[in-house]
Amino acid sequence: MIMPMHNNDDALAAFIDPDSVPRPVLAVGATLITDTDGMEMEVHHHRKAQLIYMARGVLTCEVSRGLWIVPPQCAVWIPGGTSHSVKGVGAIDVYCLFVEPASAPTLPDACCTVSVSPLLRELLLRCAGFPTMYPARGAESRLVKVLLDELAAAPVEKLHLPMPSDGGLRRIADAMAADPSDRATVDAWAKRIGVSERTLSRLVLQETGMSFGRWRQQIHIILALQWLSQGASVQSVATDLGYESASSFVVMFRKALGASPARYMAQRLVGRKPK
Repeated sequence: MIMPMHNNDDALAAFIDPDSVPRPVLAVGATLITDTDGMEMEVHHHRKAQLIYMARGVLTCEVSRGLWIVPPQCAVWIPGGTSHSVKGVGAIDVYCLFVEPASAPTLPDACCTVSVSPLLRELLLRCAGFPTMYPARGAESRLVKVLLDELAAAPVEKLHLPMPSDGGLRRIADAMAADPSDRATVDAWAKRIGVSERTLSRLVLQETGMSFGRWRQQIHIILALQWLSQGASVQSVATDLGYESASSFVVMFRKALGASPARYMAQRLVGRKPK
């Protein structure tokens, strides 16, 4: 079910079309309590750009050539007109900011995950309390400008999984996600889809910009963040991902995201960027 948390006239509850609101931004917030199958919004798009910020829980956002994970205190930026789908599981506190493209010309023109600073978070929560048709001039409009400036300065996180268009590579991605503990070699994966090891390595680099090993590692990071955010222990995540020990998993995680899993998640819960 969806329970509106913010926005004085319940814009989210009314499912208002954000493209129809003649304001630079529309901010709404909601608490979603999903069942075991989770919540899914099928592929859709809107003219306005969108920021999806997670205060609690984890969301994944997929576009045609990529998957972005949004852990607590992070947000995904989706440029206007971009077709995307969204999935989430469990208890989720989410805020959506719809931005008129002309109001923020310096913001990215491609999807990305950004870290949300305490200031940006408070601005977003404050704007979510504005009426849909807040005054075009006044305190609300000034705060909206500050919000957009802070958003433009938000650092990008490495939480993107490139999704290939090649059918064979998509089968590999699905198989690795279904059984991430499978440590088959590149040659073994190549044989499974009927190509040479050299061809597979070339295809992965061509379609994702990553080596096969780096691409598989990114899949592991995406899965690890999902499981850790749902309360799984570091040991169980390491085991499920096929690591020989928790320490080897922690080393990989720290190299990729700059902090140990425990430190990364703890700082996400208090809204601080890991160091």
